[in-house]
Amino acid sequence: MRKLLLISVLLSAFVVLGPGRATADQRPEVIVEKMAVKLVRGVTNTFTSIAELPKQTYLTGREMGAVGYVIGPVKGVGMTLYRAVIGITEVVFCMVPQPGYYDPMIDPEFVWQGWEPKRDTTKAIEEKDQVAPDEKKQP
Repeated sequence: MRKLLLISVLLSAFVVLGPGRATADQRPEVIVEKMAVKLVRGVTNTFTSIAELPKQTYLTGREMGAVGYVIGPVKGVGMTLYRAVIGITEVVFCMVPQPGYYDPMIDPEFVWQGWEPKRDTTKAIEEKDQVAPDEKKQP
């Protein structure tokens, strides 16, 4: 019984003290810098969130054609609200190292990122898999 008590006390001490030792290596300057970046990112996303409206209209129109110019503004309104809420959340919780370790809560990190077209890798795979009929007959 005594060994079980000793083991449980040691295990509890390890669980409680372990995370503190893992973060002890971080210098305060680095932590404050990451907090400041999170704060600035939150303020920036809050005030630039309105740019999601033309961004989503353009991107959806490019992907879907004429129908995209009807759906795009609706997506833009939703993404504007989403980016603004995320920005306010990052401002309010700038001192909390979540998610990750002061990582951005939205991807792309800022509204001006992500305008380039997505690469379609499925076409290259399909072209590689297609073999001409006369090539299949040869041994």
